[in-house]
Amino acid sequence: MRPAIPRPDMRRAVVLLPNGFTLGNLLFGVFAIASASRGDFEWAGWCVVLGGVMDTLDGRVARMTRTSSRFGVELDSLVDAVTFGVAPAFIMYFAVLNHDNLGVFVSFIYVACAVMRLARFNIEQGGRAKTQFHGLPSPAAGMTLATYWWFSQTSLFNMVSGWPWHTALPVVMLVLSFLMISHVLYPAPPNISLRKPGTIVLGAAFIAAIVLVVIDHRRYAFPLMVAYVAYGLLRTFVLGLMDRLPSADPLLDDDEDDEAMARPIELAEHPHRRRRRRRRSAPLGEQIQPFNPGPDEGRE
Repeated sequence: MRPAIPRPDMRRAVVLLPNGFTLGNLLFGVFAIASASRGDFEWAGWCVVLGGVMDTLDGRVARMTRTSSRFGVELDSLVDAVTFGVAPAFIMYFAVLNHDNLGVFVSFIYVACAVMRLARFNIEQGGRAKTQFHGLPSPAAGMTLATYWWFSQTSLFNMVSGWPWHTALPVVMLVLSFLMISHVLYPAPPNISLRKPGTIVLGAAFIAAIVLVVIDHRRYAFPLMVAYVAYGLLRTFVLGLMDRLPSADPLLDDDEDDEAMARPIELAEHPHRRRRRRRRSAPLGEQIQPFNPGPDEGRE
């Protein structure tokens, strides 16, 4: 008799899918660093942008397949620190800032702020669907720096080529660094829904931006990223004038459901462990009530 062929574990394949996108993000980050060291800033910029695409897909796939895990959240942040922290800093250093030690110091500040921003993100928003970000997202900051070289090769940039870019770019990097650890609110890529007309408008603008980048990435990518950075600043300023800014951290919810998701589950708190303990400790003759886990039990 032939041995039975083991059936593939589809559940494990689904769980590994989001982490595969995350590791693809890391691959592009490493390629971006290597390309920048060789002076290929065109491909280095594309690697950071493609890393951003992978970063968007891994979270959405994890939520769609309900395979979000603490491991995936931590892995995603570690990878983002490379692709959107170290890689853009290396691109800027090799392209513009490699004339003195000031460029090294500015690059360090940018990487340090990106890492701190990701650590705060894990505490506040890791593993949750988001409508807005608390601080400038590290992918947006990284892609802003990575697409600068593209824009510097256009005729529009040549019109302002007399500007002191070697002085201005460190200031730009420091501003982006501050915004990543600030309390400025930035919108997340919208989930388009016919029931919410506002998301249709935002979705149309998001798609139009992607089309412009595909048509002419050198001319439009960097200005669009700068517009996104400026939009968050302007929106937060207007909300502050209208006294509509949240008084506390805007993305920390008090709902029990979110607290249970953010809080690690101790072994004694696991529903199955608790159920077995109840059965062993129940006195003889006492009817054991069935254990019905609440909405917050058993979440990873």
